[in-house]
Amino acid sequence: MQKGLLTLAITLIYTFGFSQDKLLTIQDALNKGRTTLAPKRLQGLGFIPNSNKVAYIENNELIIVDGETGKTVSKISTIALNKDLIIASLDTVSAFEGLSWQNENQFYFNNKKGEWLHSLDKKTTVKSERKVNDFSLENLETFKVGETYSYVSGNNIFVSNNGKTNQVTTDGSYQIVNGKSVHRDEFGITKGLFWSPNGNALAYYRMDQSDVDDYPIIDWTTYPAQNKNIKYPMAGKKSHYVTVLVYNLKNNISTKIKTEGPKDQYLTNITFSPDEKYIYIVVLNREQNHFKVNEYDATGGDFKRTLFEEKDEKYAEPLNPMLFVKNNPSQFIWQSRRDGFNHFYLYNINGALIKQLTKGNWEVKDDAGFDDKGENLFFSATEQSPINQDFYSVNLKSGKIKKLTQDNGYHTAAISKQGDYVIDNFTSCYIPREFRVINTKTGKSNTFYKAENSIKDYKLGKWNLFTIKNVEGTDLHCRMFKPVGFDSTKKYPVIVYLYNGPHSQMVTNTWMAGGELWYQYMAQQGFIVFTLDGRGTNYRGKAFEQAIHRQVGTKEMEDQISGVNYLKSLPYVDATRLGVHGWSYGGFITTSLMTRYPGTFKVGAAGGPVIDWSYYEIMYGERYNDSPQENKEGYAKNNLLNYVDKLQGKLLMIHGAQDPVVVWQHSIMYQKKAVDKGIQLDYYVYPGHEHNVLGRDRAHLMEKICNYFIYNL
Repeated sequence: MQKGLLTLAITLIYTFGFSQDKLLTIQDALNKGRTTLAPKRLQGLGFIPNSNKVAYIENNELIIVDGETGKTVSKISTIALNKDLIIASLDTVSAFEGLSWQNENQFYFNNKKGEWLHSLDKKTTVKSERKVNDFSLENLETFKVGETYSYVSGNNIFVSNNGKTNQVTTDGSYQIVNGKSVHRDEFGITKGLFWSPNGNALAYYRMDQSDVDDYPIIDWTTYPAQNKNIKYPMAGKKSHYVTVLVYNLKNNISTKIKTEGPKDQYLTNITFSPDEKYIYIVVLNREQNHFKVNEYDATGGDFKRTLFEEKDEKYAEPLNPMLFVKNNPSQFIWQSRRDGFNHFYLYNINGALIKQLTKGNWEVKDDAGFDDKGENLFFSATEQSPINQDFYSVNLKSGKIKKLTQDNGYHTAAISKQGDYVIDNFTSCYIPREFRVINTKTGKSNTFYKAENSIKDYKLGKWNLFTIKNVEGTDLHCRMFKPVGFDSTKKYPVIVYLYNGPHSQMVTNTWMAGGELWYQYMAQQGFIVFTLDGRGTNYRGKAFEQAIHRQVGTKEMEDQISGVNYLKSLPYVDATRLGVHGWSYGGFITTSLMTRYPGTFKVGAAGGPVIDWSYYEIMYGERYNDSPQENKEGYAKNNLLNYVDKLQGKLLMIHGAQDPVVVWQHSIMYQKKAVDKGIQLDYYVYPGHEHNVLGRDRAHLMEKICNYFIYNL
């Protein structure tokens, strides 16, 4: 494929702004920034089964679009539906709730009396006979809706099959956790229950936490306050012990899979063979530099063979399970960064590599499944640019790759069941959102909806995307928001908003360059807001991400300082009024910059910061920094307690009092060290909040941060 480059004239020169009169409040920016002031997202959007038609809901109207033409073919409003319901003596509705399709002519919806089935041509409504799940069940994992499903209660697993419920485990407790996500949600793990393809078996995690230290989380809402311990495995200390078991629905027996090895190894990327005879598990060592893709007997639990292994001198991070080729159980797809970028590899079931399906200095982001015959695999990738996303297909036999989406920007696609049509949700730096339908065979694309610019009536600062070079000459992607009424002859203060940690990307070719509406609030206050994604961030290849290994914070700061030097070169930037803000890993980088590059920034706001990496979790911390025993120098160099006395300027540190991710102790230790050293520090705690301050309190948080910069810059 020929690489399509972003047009520099657009990314460097072209900016966008409006000259309206309304001003944002911080409450507007935070409370409405992802709802009424965000580009509209279509509710109920999806393909109607066994058709090329697309349906969505807008303004209490159900709209049906012909996928081949992009034209609206029919509409039904809640007013029209209610007329039919009144005739049938049924309760009316105020909105289309619980909408799903039975076929091209019938859809389900909910009213006060439950679920109903409505026929478009006959205009009749009957009570739904299909069974539904109780979505209040913990860790609900469904095989067949309303009939076969599993869930967790009291850390024990239950399976319901055709109206009969069996308790699968009985040892669930504070120490023993069954059926839930393990390994702190690393390695692509998001759940703890895994149905086999035909629903005859359920694989599940069992996690023994008895070796892991208790960690106190204080509940401040009780009288008096109470301690509620959690298990928190800190770097270099003992970890939990995870096993995988398979429950057979026919004999109600669970079998332990014999994943022999150290107790603290990681088990991830679980999948069954299509015939349910085998289960495949990726076994990763605690050092996270060597994993095996192992096959086990799903019935007896015995180890059968290792299909292949991968090693890496820094770290290996398996994130995706085997994907069996549709209609061909003898082949599967594997994702790997073995050549430096994440790509697809086609294997046979014996573990022999057939071919590498995708290749280049770009990354596959995720797969979207196969077409009806299993001949083509659909996927999203960054082939055009690291800040873009496009949708492709690759033919498994020929290896030919076909780009299905057009236009420079970010495409989020959903494929039809047959693989013949795609819904393309498109946005770019200056386009709020557009929805298209694409014919995967002809490539024909039809736009059926364009979202309005929901902030067009507000005074806004102009924004743009561009790149700068770091000290190694590598391009770094940046975005900048300029003040409302920008005057290049004036000097402006700057807020550098950052994260710059692994598995992150803040700068994207999406609406407002991926920025948030509070940037515009600050632009109204006369600030420039600048963001840069440096080494360690995602979708730039393995070397770019792994540059931070064993020295977290160092390379990231180097790249952020490259951004600072760029800002200082601009005639309209006041280099004496620079601020920096970030949360979590961004809080760590913020505090690092304030103390390891003292005087560079006048003001900083660090939220939920990691201060000492030996107090962070094993799985994430040891991947990027190895263990404290293996990397004493790296841990000491990036322990921010060692730099407290170097602080210059104003630093606001914020933490959630119930944070189970970056535990509160990090910033408390920093506070204590600041007192010991006679260093003044501003500090704020949000009781009742965990790692992120969410809900209505988020506006309070951002008002505090924004005011801190306004008052001090």
